[in-house]
Amino acid sequence: MLRPFMKTGVAALAISAAATLAQAQEKWDMPAAYSGKNFISQSYIAFAEDVTANSAGALEIVVHPAGSLYKGSEILRAVRSGQVPIGGRYMGAHAKEDPIFGLDTVPFVATNFDEAWALYQASKPAIEAALEERGMKLLFMPVWPPQGLFSANPIESMADMDGAKFRAADANTSRLAVLMGATPTKTEATEISQAFSTGVADSMMGSGAIGVFQKMWDYADHFYTVNAWMPKSAVIVNLDAWNGLDEVTQKVVMDAAAKAETDVWAAVAGVTDGYNATMAENGMTVAAPTAELAVSFQEIGTTMAQEWADNAGDAGAAALDAYNAAK
Repeated sequence: MLRPFMKTGVAALAISAAATLAQAQEKWDMPAAYSGKNFISQSYIAFAEDVTANSAGALEIVVHPAGSLYKGSEILRAVRSGQVPIGGRYMGAHAKEDPIFGLDTVPFVATNFDEAWALYQASKPAIEAALEERGMKLLFMPVWPPQGLFSANPIESMADMDGAKFRAADANTSRLAVLMGATPTKTEATEISQAFSTGVADSMMGSGAIGVFQKMWDYADHFYTVNAWMPKSAVIVNLDAWNGLDEVTQKVVMDAAAKAETDVWAAVAGVTDGYNATMAENGMTVAAPTAELAVSFQEIGTTMAQEWADNAGDAGAAALDAYNAAK
């Protein structure tokens, strides 16, 4: 039997150990704009669960999808300012801050997954540098399925886009709308169904993921597989929060990020086929563009690529040159 003073000592040690463990544990809330069932959000959740499971209690990451913690437009600012330590954000929406964030949304620069990966590798150093300048670190970038054209009306030629109300997510899609003869309407991802149901928008570029989880068949009859581009979102962390982690936990985070990125890129082609099939099963016409429409899109893409290069600065131009050289 322990003597009273020994019991007291053991109890004190237990309390001290518990306090130390409590101090070591850290919880990171991670805002995300899209539904928790979305393909990209699922990669965030898998990453967060991996970190939580493998950090020996040092770090728990909890994903808050569907704009429930911060709206999509607020996430990058929240991470940069330290309001949250980590976030997942569609980077093309921030091309005005730095053109490199929008390179992968320039139409027809990369038109298949191999090209999209090559573009990512060519631009990654410039993306990392741009984020670091803003007090953030890039962890990984999941890729979206190819962007197709949703429309409430049939589109056989570019003339059919004249006067259309085109949902624009960023500067590139706003410019695309203008070149198509449409009127751009700025709408967040969480507001798409409302925009279409109220007539604010009747067309947009978007992935099959958006089509399925927004149930676009309720608002648009057509989806054209124009494969305009394959944009990426990013998981980013505040540098101060990152530097506050010990090296062991940092390695757990980076290992989880690498795995999540590998998994999401490996899965995207099959997921794309599944989304397209689901849209068709729900009555949407899923079809390739007419030859005339495809040619018009290629011409617009050439114009936009040149415009982007002219305004991208040295780092952006170097990234595009590196990509073109590697093709």
